[in-house]
Amino acid sequence: MMRSAISPFLAAFFLGSIVGAEPAAAASLGKYEVFGVEDGDMLKLRAGPGVGFNVIVGLPNGTALRVHSCEQTGGTRWCRVSLNRARGLKGYVSWAYLRKL
Repeated sequence: MMRSAISPFLAAFFLGSIVGAEPAAAASLGKYEVFGVEDGDMLKLRAGPGVGFNVIVGLPNGTALRVHSCEQTGGTRWCRVSLNRARGLKGYVSWAYLRKL
């Protein structure tokens, strides 16, 4: 009796995980550059996916990045990135300012 109650729960959990996954996310990984930041401004590399997280460093247009993953937080898609020239420097940037290389 208990087994039949657990199975639907597990099925719902796994289906929810599959349905919630973004199939296009894998296609968005790879090398990008910072693009579209206004003159005199920089894209903020943040410690987490949102404007409430600390700014690690500002990135000017043309900065080469590697996108590792992306997630939607509120109305913004945030991507976990590392710098091509300093791979140990990792953080989150807004997807809106990235262009595929």
